[in-house]
Amino acid sequence: MGGQVLRFQDVAYKRDGATLLRGIDWTVEEDERWVVLGPNGAGKTTLLQLAATLLFPSEGSLEVLGERVGVADVFDLRPRIGLCSSALAERIPPDEKVIDLVLTASYALLGRWTEEYDSNDVTRAVELIDMMGAAHLIRRRFASLSEGERKRVQIARALMPDPEMLLLDEPAAGLDVGAREDLVRRLSVLAGDFRSPALVLVTHHVEEIPAGFTHALMLRHGSVVAQGPLDHVMTADNLSQTFGVPLSLDRSAEGRWYVRPF
Repeated sequence: MGGQVLRFQDVAYKRDGATLLRGIDWTVEEDERWVVLGPNGAGKTTLLQLAATLLFPSEGSLEVLGERVGVADVFDLRPRIGLCSSALAERIPPDEKVIDLVLTASYALLGRWTEEYDSNDVTRAVELIDMMGAAHLIRRRFASLSEGERKRVQIARALMPDPEMLLLDEPAAGLDVGAREDLVRRLSVLAGDFRSPALVLVTHHVEEIPAGFTHALMLRHGSVVAQGPLDHVMTADNLSQTFGVPLSLDRSAEGRWYVRPF
């Protein structure tokens, strides 16, 4: 196993008198690929925002990339974390070109100004855009892209600084079946590459779990239902408890998961 990239110890998060997360004990190693599953309102996005150091625990201890949140300078930590989320997408200037959107991640900027980039930066940006199947979009403006194209470009941007951890908040949300399957396939390739950072993917659809993911954390009402290696915790009982309805579970020969009502 590699070193730890996340360590939650009895973490709680409260806002406006409501407890959104409670008693979270969770550790992520650098060579692991985690999916965080749960229904709407389970606390998945809050958990990811804590991992991204965008929120701070109300209780407990949180270490990100070996640094204690609340003590370490988060502005030093954040460039080491790749984040893809709808909240970030809403801040992207609509006229930003795809190549510039990916390049500016080197400086943790949104919107290119007068900063200069060397040939290595440009080469890396082009390679990442190509890896996500978006090479033909490189000169297009962000606002002109489809939802699926936007998701792929955002992931390329999140990978640009060579992060030690990549956090994906419902990357397949809003995609049609074709775009979803294309994205899941690309994430499966990323998961299988030993050079990739630790991955944490949030979703409420087991069909969106890429092959190659290794672990799962299941949340309901801000508490952990189950966590551990995917093959151990991905059971019909755990999913039924997580989502509050009886479910049966199937797995394809390719390693994809599917549920249906019991």
